[in-house]
Amino acid sequence: MSQAELKQQILNVLEDSKVGTLATVKNNKPHSRYMTFSHDEFTLYTPTNKETHKTDEIEDNPNVHILLGYEGEGYGDTFVEIEGLASIEESSHYKEKLWNDHMEKWFKGPDDPEYIVLKIQPTSIRLMNDESDSPQTFEL
Repeated sequence: MSQAELKQQILNVLEDSKVGTLATVKNNKPHSRYMTFSHDEFTLYTPTNKETHKTDEIEDNPNVHILLGYEGEGYGDTFVEIEGLASIEESSHYKEKLWNDHMEKWFKGPDDPEYIVLKIQPTSIRLMNDESDSPQTFEL
């Protein structure tokens, strides 16, 4: 598969999969949780509260690992593994970009000071279980 085809396959998974796992590092051990993700090309965004463990963990070590795409229908489901560097974004630009009405359960609105966005810049992306030469690494 060419890099252009691989890129499109990965973007398809990112577009179709909004819930995945985010793993951070705490005391040299992984700590995972489910998160909702949006993307702009390969940069991922996920909303969270600034008073969470993941925020503290990212401040200490910005290296993260994300799994997106596995639909749980059995062996062979296509998914992506993403290694990246996370940053904490508090600007209204990112907060308004991700805001939706479902978030009212946790935040008062896009201006809520507790609401932040994690921005993940990938350093490595692998397409898994795509039925041909899996895994395949996309060159960033």
